[in-house]
Amino acid sequence: MKLGLVSAILPDETFEQVIDYAAKVGFECVEVCCWPKGKAVRRYAGITHIDLDQSDDQKLAYYRDYAESRGVKISSLAYYPNPLDANEEAREVAGRHIRRLIEASKKMGVNMVTTFIGRDKTKSVEQNLDLFEEIWTPIVRYAEEMGVKIGIENCPMLYTKDEWPGGNNLACAPYIWREMFRRVPSDNLGLNYDPSHPYLQHADYIKPVYDFKDKIFHIHFKDIKIYPEKLYEYGAFSYPALWHSPKLPGLGGVDFGAFVSALNDIRYQGYACIEVEDKAFEGCIEDVKSGIEQSYRFMRQFI
Repeated sequence: MKLGLVSAILPDETFEQVIDYAAKVGFECVEVCCWPKGKAVRRYAGITHIDLDQSDDQKLAYYRDYAESRGVKISSLAYYPNPLDANEEAREVAGRHIRRLIEASKKMGVNMVTTFIGRDKTKSVEQNLDLFEEIWTPIVRYAEEMGVKIGIENCPMLYTKDEWPGGNNLACAPYIWREMFRRVPSDNLGLNYDPSHPYLQHADYIKPVYDFKDKIFHIHFKDIKIYPEKLYEYGAFSYPALWHSPKLPGLGGVDFGAFVSALNDIRYQGYACIEVEDKAFEGCIEDVKSGIEQSYRFMRQFI
């Protein structure tokens, strides 16, 4: 298992600065954010460490070679939009850019893209599964042609009023994953699994490691702190942002020793990247890097 960093937490750094810093800390890999240039739609989004619109084959090779010269692998090219957005134009933009990531990932020899399947939050789960099958079948077939794997993160993207009522990512529970894999069967479609998301839903976050061991393509390490008094006040069916906070690994409720032990049980040998999201460590760049390095030291106990 290779310990890495999700680059989103360093939005103002260049690709080279991110890689140099990751190497200095001791990370073995980086999940590199590749959003198209434009206004960010939410926190930790809209980050462009590789601009595919400005990258020809020579530039893509440069990114790969630069990382490898520092002893760092690119674990995946990352982009987390809503490919099932109710807005057809937004949906098409997301789909086109995911295809660009697939093509670039192939050319760079990364062969991994991490993303969301999305969700039309105004429609039912069943309607969204039908839409998923329609939209994602050609994307997955293209990934198969390119020899690239797609790791779907299991984040519900349902935290605030703006994401109510259904959230912006359907792939948040085992039932949905089974339906995804049944409707679009492919060795190239799997999970970018983050234990904090089922923890937020008061669900078992260890069991999926065993149940979906052949579908775990990539890992995120992030923690969640649930505030019982706020959960009591607002209830579980309120906006989750009212009663929880994302935290550095080790500062929330996820048992990372047990989680990594489960990954070892299934002989997971892939990439596992720390996704740093903690407002207590975002006052300035020094705070951010302090949080990154604290997370690194904590996870190195297990990896």
